Amino acid sequence: MEDKNKSSRRKFLDKGLKLGIVSAIGGLGLSKITSKLNATNDDSSGEKMELMTTDGTLIQVDSSEVLEIEHPADNDKKYNVREGMPNRKFVMVVDLARCKNALKCQSACNKHHYITGDNAWIKIYKMQESKDTAPYFMPTTCQHCDHPPCVTVCPVDATFKRRDGLVLIDNERCIGCRFCMAACPYSTRVFNWSEPDQGEITLNMDMYQHEYLSPEYAGMPSLKGTVDKCDFCPHFVKNNELPKCVEVCPNNVFYFGDKYEDTVSNSDEIVRLSELLEERAGYRLMEGLGTEPSVYYLPPKDRMVDFEEALKNYKEFESVEKPE
Repeated sequence: MEDKNKSSRRKFLDKGLKLGIVSAIGGLGLSKITSKLNATNDDSSGEKMELMTTDGTLIQVDSSEVLEIEHPADNDKKYNVREGMPNRKFVMVVDLARCKNALKCQSACNKHHYITGDNAWIKIYKMQESKDTAPYFMPTTCQHCDHPPCVTVCPVDATFKRRDGLVLIDNERCIGCRFCMAACPYSTRVFNWSEPDQGEITLNMDMYQHEYLSPEYAGMPSLKGTVDKCDFCPHFVKNNELPKCVEVCPNNVFYFGDKYEDTVSNSDEIVRLSELLEERAGYRLMEGLGTEPSVYYLPPKDRMVDFEEALKNYKEFESVEKPE
């Protein structure tokens, strides 16, 4: 029995090694990825391919270890969602001076994307440059970069960028390698280590065909062993509706709109994006990385919040989200 267990473990580790070395390297690494991890050395072709490991080391493997993905016959039709909306470029602006840590954005996002607890896509961080400066709260979402490193490293093309700027995840393709999480400099992705607690939605797979839940619009509901993140609510945006975090925020912290039209809205007002960024000294996170984020921040000047009161709100919300 012990020898059998060792043999099974050896096979498992062998498959893991094959998966681990198939990291994206140029167009070849993205288009030729193993979809059948049971290839053996007996099928060696003698031809070598150069791939990159997760630590950046170039290695050579037999080409028989890297197989073509077998796409379904309706692949082109099924993944038209990857094109997005033409002639649009969606952006978000976060006004840090207005955030009072009400957490309505987080609870609404959780509700409409069927996510819970630690896997919330919107994180609100306490920020303070030093003990002598005033603290403030900073909502953080996926930055939907124009040059997203998460897309580059995904070995199965599960993470993709649309023409309208949205970076999305196809949960049906995601294999849980977490390369994208390692590549993201903003740490905005979450991994489903266990089966997400999504109530009745997980009991009826037919519900996935509903327009709001279909992978053609917003990606599948969370699945164990896959990666999640903010998606800018494409299922609402396509109907000219604001993302839920923007719509429900009682303090108008979030603006959302089209960069090409130079307009953004916080549900109460519509303003010029360029003027807002210029007048309020808007900036983006980690500009030096060259990722070109689609999320802008307005500095927390004229801070309107009593920090202790906001911190109390956070603790109360946390106790509701994590009952004993």
